[in-house]
Amino acid sequence: MKYLAVKFFLVTSLISLFPLSAKALTFSLSANEDIVGHIQTAHVQPGESLGDIGRTHNMGVYDMIEANPHLDPWTPMAGAEVIIPAQFVLPSGPREGIVLNLAEMRLYYYHADAPLVTTFPIGIGKKGWTTPLGQTVIVKKQVDPIWYPPVSIREEHAERGEHLPLVVPAGPDNPLGQYVLRSGFSGILLHANNRIGGAGVRSSHGCIHLLPEDIKNLYDMVSVGTKIRIIHEPFKLGWKNNSLYLEAHQPLSESKYQETANLSYLKDLISAVIGRNYHAVNWASMQEVVDQSAGYPVKID
Repeated sequence: MKYLAVKFFLVTSLISLFPLSAKALTFSLSANEDIVGHIQTAHVQPGESLGDIGRTHNMGVYDMIEANPHLDPWTPMAGAEVIIPAQFVLPSGPREGIVLNLAEMRLYYYHADAPLVTTFPIGIGKKGWTTPLGQTVIVKKQVDPIWYPPVSIREEHAERGEHLPLVVPAGPDNPLGQYVLRSGFSGILLHANNRIGGAGVRSSHGCIHLLPEDIKNLYDMVSVGTKIRIIHEPFKLGWKNNSLYLEAHQPLSESKYQETANLSYLKDLISAVIGRNYHAVNWASMQEVVDQSAGYPVKID
């Protein structure tokens, strides 16, 4: 499998402060298909980064890097064609509430009142501050929150020679942003960030970072008690028009995630989807999809 070291870089500079994303990506659900959206293309305008282009299409930084490994993410050549990987295999498991897939750095919200799914790019815990796996619920919604930095984060800032106050009031200097969804996991919040580049990369101390416009949309959609399921699923399999597709991402680097990233695990997934009748799978195609890990669905049967 290829390895993209940029997954772990601080890439705030990839997104300027000016572009705003398009409307949230919302799709109708079908009981017979597992894939939503469509792959698109765009062309680089002078001065644009992949992050700038991604944000206008509601895509994360890493979404764009995975799909366009041949382009310089900071300074792609003006006029170059860019893939917008706005097609997704829905994560496995129940289609309800909020599903966070750490491997693809993306959130899926299944609407409670309609057969719809809305998806957003997210920032997740950086190495050493991992976002927990498991199930919880939204326990509280807050507007203009006050931040009480924990001791661990204050100590981290102090090691860099920075002073972090005991209390950070609401406002533009508050890293929680304007809207916060508190989960049942201690200290794990869904919120925006006053550094825009935090969405779509490993940027947090365990919290889930969204773009400011995205957290506002999600805040308005969900209610207290909404289920949250956090998974690490680098391989997603799904059906479209009676054909099997694979969407592959690089796993997170920590050792605990590696068991979900090998070919043996993928074969078990395929077995669960189509049974032991492996002849329907184009194994050469599957291996190529895994090696490329382009982050969008590719037909493998």
